[in-house]
Amino acid sequence: MAHWFHRNPIKATAPVTFELRGGTATNGQAQKICSELRQARNHLLELLIDPNNEPETIVTALNTYLSLLHGFITSLDPEKGGDSLLRHALRFRWTNTLLGNTPTEQYDAAFERISILFNVALWYTKHASKNAGLEQPSMEEAKEIHKCLRTAAGIFTAIKNNMVAQLIENPEKCTDLDPRVLDAYIQQCTAEAQEVTIGRAIELKHNSSLVSALAHETAQLYTTADCSLKALAVDKVAVKWQKYLQFKAEIYRAYAYNYHGETLLAQDKCGEAIKCLETSQSHYAQAAQLAKDYAATKGAGSTVKPTEHLFFRKLGPIVQRTLDKCVRENGFIYHQKVPPVVADLELKATYGLVAPEEFTLPSVNPQWTADVYKAFDITKMPKRDEQSKPEKKEDISPVKEKDVAQSNKDPTTLSGCVVS
Repeated sequence: MAHWFHRNPIKATAPVTFELRGGTATNGQAQKICSELRQARNHLLELLIDPNNEPETIVTALNTYLSLLHGFITSLDPEKGGDSLLRHALRFRWTNTLLGNTPTEQYDAAFERISILFNVALWYTKHASKNAGLEQPSMEEAKEIHKCLRTAAGIFTAIKNNMVAQLIENPEKCTDLDPRVLDAYIQQCTAEAQEVTIGRAIELKHNSSLVSALAHETAQLYTTADCSLKALAVDKVAVKWQKYLQFKAEIYRAYAYNYHGETLLAQDKCGEAIKCLETSQSHYAQAAQLAKDYAATKGAGSTVKPTEHLFFRKLGPIVQRTLDKCVRENGFIYHQKVPPVVADLELKATYGLVAPEEFTLPSVNPQWTADVYKAFDITKMPKRDEQSKPEKKEDISPVKEKDVAQSNKDPTTLSGCVVS
């Protein structure tokens, strides 16, 4: 049931032909690279609209394109090095996931590489969501969801830490390269991967202290993601996304207090357990309200239905049963006072924490040699203000992403969530 995941739209882009005017590509090998770049870009973009594709297919297409694009970013002249003379030869236009159809444009092949990688990271999150929507995901599918989300987090991290600073133009507020937006994506992907771990821990009936610690850590990740977007809230572009992140933080706080209450009960701390479970109920109620607010809020991205997910629906009755048990036991056996205020959770998981998968760029395509690089004569390219056709700056139509068939049946697991 992929209703568990909010997903922002795939970025749209204007076509790029890689046709360099004025005879800049002076021989057949140079022209061949330009032709293959166009084909590789179009092929990759076509694959990215379909979350049903396999990761191996995406990786192959991505590496092909980026290895060819390398020569437009980095010089292949062994005597000079540095930036490629072709880096600023072409204009690239990309929309942003929160800003509708108005694109950001740069004459910079490094901007193109970042934008392509951003879309690939989004594809990984959508592929993970697709697998999470299966009626009964297998262990291998659960592992793939976990890996896809860590891979997406790793790509977003590489963009933020290693690539954005290389651009000549600073990212504008609320665009995809705004560090706050990138941080939110990183934290969300990491948290969602950790959800897979929590679902497995519940399913295999691991110690309640481990489940509560993992849930507490996951709630903190979602809160961090929400905080990254708070500065953007004045623009109203991230409010819907924030509601989703706030919902997720509250539901995992509810899980954390519920399982911590079970731990306290096992330690004969029944009064403290009762207060923990009452607090869990409070967070569960807040999560339910935030889910309603999310559904009623307009904004970018798919509108999911988290309250319909078994993982959400089962928690309320579980908390109530455990609370009733604690109240009965306290009346018959413990006779402990219930603290007026719950103690802050100071839980640190020692197992199951998720880290982004490290991302590395592919090496340069073997077609790029020093001689081929020198076959591009940038002096022949007309200056931008001398080009015969004025460049259009209209909006770009959104990407029509392919639908994924979803099961309407509940997962057949104790947690309601092997993979989410």
